[in-house]
Amino acid sequence: MSPIALPTQHAAVLHGPKDLRFEPRTLWPPHQGQVQVAVTATGLCGSDLHYYMHGRNGDFALQAPLVLGHESAGVVTAVGPGVKNFVVGQRVAIEAGIMCNDCNYCSKGRYNLCKNMRFCSSAKTFPHLDGTLQDRMNHPAHVLHPLPDNCTFDQAALAEPLSVLLHASRRADLSPSTPSTVLVFGVGAIGLLACALAKSYGATKVVAIDINQARLNFAREQGFAEQVFCLPIADRAKTTEEQLRRAKENISAALSAFNMPDGFDVIFECTGAEPCIQMSIHAAVTGGKVMLVGMGTRNITLPLSAAALREVDIHGSFRYAHTYPTALALLASGKLPNIEKIITHRFPLEHAARAFELLSRGKDEEGRMVIKIMISPSSQSSH
Repeated sequence: MSPIALPTQHAAVLHGPKDLRFEPRTLWPPHQGQVQVAVTATGLCGSDLHYYMHGRNGDFALQAPLVLGHESAGVVTAVGPGVKNFVVGQRVAIEAGIMCNDCNYCSKGRYNLCKNMRFCSSAKTFPHLDGTLQDRMNHPAHVLHPLPDNCTFDQAALAEPLSVLLHASRRADLSPSTPSTVLVFGVGAIGLLACALAKSYGATKVVAIDINQARLNFAREQGFAEQVFCLPIADRAKTTEEQLRRAKENISAALSAFNMPDGFDVIFECTGAEPCIQMSIHAAVTGGKVMLVGMGTRNITLPLSAAALREVDIHGSFRYAHTYPTALALLASGKLPNIEKIITHRFPLEHAARAFELLSRGKDEEGRMVIKIMISPSSQSSH
C-alpha cells in the first residue's frame, strides 16, 4: 500500500540576510488544541524587516530557516481534536505569542513577560516558531480571536500593532475617563496608531514629532495628529553634554510651536532613537508619563534628574497582554477614522521579498512613502 500523500502549501522562508525563498511545504493537520487557519492578511513589521535585512533582530539571530510575519488574520480551515469554540469558515485574528500559562507572570495576567513565551517569526527561542507568511498555519486555539462581523481582514491584521499601543496606554493610565494631552515621537505605523488610539480615548490634544516631513504631513492631513513638528537633522553631537543640551533646545522649540510650554500628560516614544528618548523626558508635564514603545538604542544617557525632580514616570512597554478583543472591537467600531490609510502597499505572498525590499527603501518607484505593507495569499493557495 502506498503512503497517503499529504497536501502541500507555500511559505515565504528566510534562510539568511536577504535570502527569502518562496517554497512548498507539507501541510500537516492541526494537533490537539490547534486550529488550522488560511492566512488572508499579514502586515509587515519593523522586526520582520530586521530579520530580512540582517538575519537577526537585536540579540536574536537566525539559527534555522524561519517563516516571518506575525500581524495576521484569516479563516479557519480545520479544527484539531479537543477544540470546541471554533468552526470551519470562521474568521479569526491570530495572536502570535504562545504563552506557557504556567509561570508567575502568566498567573498574574502579564503573559507578555512570560519567560517561556514562544512568538511566531521570532528567533529568540529554538527551534524557531514559524510566522504567518504562509498559506496556512496551525495555531493554538486559545490565542485565536473571532472577528466582529464588520471587522475586515486588513483591520484585524492591524490588531497586533494596535495591541502594542493598547498595552502601553494601559501602563500610562490613558483612558476615555481621564482625557489627556498626548505627544507622539515617530509617525511610522506604530506612531500613527498611537495618535489614533489617543484620539479615540478623547485626548484633548494629540501632536506628533518626526524627522520626516512627508510622514508628518500625512499624519496631519489624515487627522491622526492636529499639529506636527519636524525636527532639524544636525551633525552628531560630539559630547554627551552637547547631545543633552541639543535635546532640551529642540524639544523647547517644539513645545513652543505646539503652544504647550509646560509639556504633555503622556508621551509615546515610538522611535527608539536616543535623542527622542532624551527629549521625551523634557516633553512631559510635571507628574507626566513617558512610554518607551520604540526599540532602538541599547544604552542611553538620560536627563534623569529632570525626570526625578518633576516626578516624570518612565515606563517600559513590551508587546501586550489581554488586548486582542479590545483591539478588534475598536477597529470594528469606526472610532479610528482613516486607520486603513496606514496600509499603503499590497503584495501577494510569492512577492514577499519584493515587499521587504520596498519596506527597506521607504518609498516606491513613484516616490510614494511606505508605511504598512499588507501581504495577501499566494496565487497558488487554494483558498
